[in-house]
Amino acid sequence: MKILLMIFIFCGILNASIISIIKVEGMHCPLCTTAVKKAIKELDGIEKVSVRLNTKEVTVTYNEETNLKAILEAIKTTSYEGVEISTSENEK
Repeated sequence: MKILLMIFIFCGILNASIISIIKVEGMHCPLCTTAVKKAIKELDGIEKVSVRLNTKEVTVTYNEETNLKAILEAIKTTSYEGVEISTSENEK
């Protein structure tokens, strides 16, 4: 019984996603948001990217194949600076 419980817990960990909200000041048009979104999507492990121009926020859902540092570096390649607002773990 304990082994079965451990398997379920382990599978839950493997299926966990991480959701980060990042503030990206300076974006002022749809082309800006497209560039940021494209740069992030090129990383391995990215599951979903949502960019809101009105709030200048990017929401990224990703798995353990990548990390927040890599996402922030990808944003830098577009000449913008990203600042983490929050990060949380979400089980699928």
